Amino acid sequence: MAQKGLGKSIIILIILAAGITGVFVYKKIAARNSLAAQIAALSPRGAPPQSIEDLRKAIALYEKKIDEHVKDAAQTGIYWKILGSRLMDSRQPLYGEALEALQTAARYFPEDETVHYLIGVSAGSLARSEYFSPGEQAEHYRIAEAAYLRALDLQGRYGKALYGLGVLYVFNLDRPEEAIPYLELFLDINKRDTDGMFVLASARALTGDFAGAADLYDRIIGLTKDQKVKDQAELNKQKVMDAWYR
Repeated sequence: MAQKGLGKSIIILIILAAGITGVFVYKKIAARNSLAAQIAALSPRGAPPQSIEDLRKAIALYEKKIDEHVKDAAQTGIYWKILGSRLMDSRQPLYGEALEALQTAARYFPEDETVHYLIGVSAGSLARSEYFSPGEQAEHYRIAEAAYLRALDLQGRYGKALYGLGVLYVFNLDRPEEAIPYLELFLDINKRDTDGMFVLASARALTGDFAGAADLYDRIIGLTKDQKVKDQAELNKQKVMDAWYR
């Protein structure tokens, strides 16, 4: 029953977002028609305004309508961004619907690094589904990589995007050497983040840098107070040492 209720809530959110967009589109078309009529009325025979005074009036009308359109478009983009986030954060995340909503939001906010980061998360999570063909999976991973890189183009020290891209390269795309500089920067910003250390240690081990991986596990062991985390780091270090001396 809870699952059905969640499904209905998500459907309602999608319908509301679509309805809001439809209202804005309708208002925009109506505003254009009204603006055209008002400008045509500024001069005889419906011709473009000719006098300086009429041109000034026309410019003032244009500026007002443009400002209104900008505000309407920005609000629509915000709704799509909120919808995408809610779909991802639901008890049973709907990454497919979230990806579509966030890609729509990106058309309104192409320079919002958070939107691109969320696209990366949703596309990467979607790609890990067992129901996709290899080609579909590869396409979703491509979208995730491009989205993380775009987020970092906009904000080079965006920690979540650095970590997300690192995880993608190490565990999903089998390109651990490309993950290392992003994860190093992530840990330069978040010096005590043991999750980042685990991922970087994996990247170093996969590229044959067993000493670097062992050092990272030692750092985790020295930092954490969580016994499970410490035990995992000790186990991983032992595996690295076995591989190193094999």
